[in-house]
Amino acid sequence: MNADAPGSARLFLADNVVHLDSAAGVFNAMLEGWRRQQSSRLLRARTVGPRLRLIQRVVEFTGDYPWQWTAADGEAFIDHLRSGDNPVRLSTARSYEVIISLFLEFLLDPRYGWAQACYERFGEAPQAVFHDGNSVRHKDEYEGDPRRRPLTYDEVQALFDAADARPSKIAGRGVKGALGAARDAAVLKVIYAFGLRRTETTQLDLVDLRRSRKAPQFGNFGTVMVRYGKATSGSAPKRRTVLLVPEMDWVVATLDEWITELRPRFSPGSHPALWLTERVGRISGRSINEAFVAAREDAGLDRHLDPHCLRHSYVTHLTEFGYPARFVQEQVGHSHGATTSIYMGVSNEYRNTLLEAALKTRLGDDWEGTS
Repeated sequence: MNADAPGSARLFLADNVVHLDSAAGVFNAMLEGWRRQQSSRLLRARTVGPRLRLIQRVVEFTGDYPWQWTAADGEAFIDHLRSGDNPVRLSTARSYEVIISLFLEFLLDPRYGWAQACYERFGEAPQAVFHDGNSVRHKDEYEGDPRRRPLTYDEVQALFDAADARPSKIAGRGVKGALGAARDAAVLKVIYAFGLRRTETTQLDLVDLRRSRKAPQFGNFGTVMVRYGKATSGSAPKRRTVLLVPEMDWVVATLDEWITELRPRFSPGSHPALWLTERVGRISGRSINEAFVAAREDAGLDRHLDPHCLRHSYVTHLTEFGYPARFVQEQVGHSHGATTSIYMGVSNEYRNTLLEAALKTRLGDDWEGTS
């Protein structure tokens, strides 16, 4: 055992300390050791925290500590989550199995000494509870909710029309919130026009809006510098520059109105954020969710649509506009083209147009005669 390794048992279990509840003391030390080990890998607190809470849930469900868990315990826990009126999704069940397995791998790693410590104190040691015979297999590349899809052009327009109508409706009722609703309408439009994620949108500053030398007609809104893109485990947020495409140039007027007319009414002072709350703070991802749901309900759209569907729509529509796959991938910040392809849901009209072009190229006049 490496006593100096982050998360090592000897860093948390002193030989001269006797716990009133030895089992609970060792378990809490395990969690703190695993937290430190993950922290040393630069994993974020928002990643580590849910993992620790999941392990605590398993302990509460089984009534046993990790060194007592068996394969049957793991199977019972997953079966419980997949049963009832609100079962977890397949992908969620798999992610839970992976997290539990990672925790047990940490305990079984001889460099940390947890298995030895458990055996010395309780006469039992942790064991793997998931294996090929009782774990969810990863068969499909995409297992997300099939109801999440791109919006059609008409649905995008209906959503924006509903969002634009909300400020006057709120003002007509004589209640507060009209200015916030106007902001929300602008936020939703910018998410779609640049294909942004919610967190990326909330973290935008005024300085992230920049000119494009290749498209001076867009003024100060030719590019958006995304500084808080989705990060991989243990890495810093990814940066990328998103170019405004001509088909989305209508967003220039939206941004100009927001910055010159609406944003100053929030009395922002020197606050750098692009999107502000009434209390002069950054808007949250939850605020974006609520704005989308309100507009979606007013527009009478499918209740399974969410703000991320606007990003799916962006990928789909750029593809239908004729932009190369690599360009679309760079715009949305995907490391792999396969991820971008999952977002696509091109229309039958677009596919028929491609087929028509291919037939013309292949058959020429003969095809024209049979059309």
